[in-house]
Amino acid sequence: MREKNDESLVRNVYAIAASDPHSQLINRDKHSTSEVEHIDELMAALAALRAAEQELSAAAQKYMQLGETDMKALHFLIVARNTGEIITPGAIAVHLEISSASTTKLLDRLESGGHIRRSPHPRDRRATAISITPKTYETAVEAVGRQQAQRFHAAARLSEQERTVVIAFIKDMTREIAADPKNSPDPA
Repeated sequence: MREKNDESLVRNVYAIAASDPHSQLINRDKHSTSEVEHIDELMAALAALRAAEQELSAAAQKYMQLGETDMKALHFLIVARNTGEIITPGAIAVHLEISSASTTKLLDRLESGGHIRRSPHPRDRRATAISITPKTYETAVEAVGRQQAQRFHAAARLSEQERTVVIAFIKDMTREIAADPKNSPDPA
């Protein structure tokens, strides 16, 4: 067996010829070697993006001292605050796709950590409104949101036509790999 340097091995992980040497999964007969290599490069770039997103997410969770679901709930509450929406525990449960019991535990944890406030719903006496505290809002927006916003700059450097192609590609890729078709985006 040949030895390869680390960079070459990492690149090779995303090479279809290394993952599927006998074309059992993907028939490459209709694609030139250069096309396959270009697709390999695209797959490696997607993997690098996933790794960067995971690293950013882990850093944000560590900084905020919260778990992934907690962070998703806070992001939902930030968007609600920014758009003037009133959020209930039920809306959080639907957004996070978790049970009522899990939502209660989540909200108890976030409230005891000083991240959210429960208050009476202004229009429905039977409901509770959930809001993010000003301190958590500021911390999340400054520390986490600012990093996440950097994505905008990469997208803004593309032309409208390039963004349209990228959007179509991402939607198509999502449909191809979605374990649950209901979670894939609408066809372009």
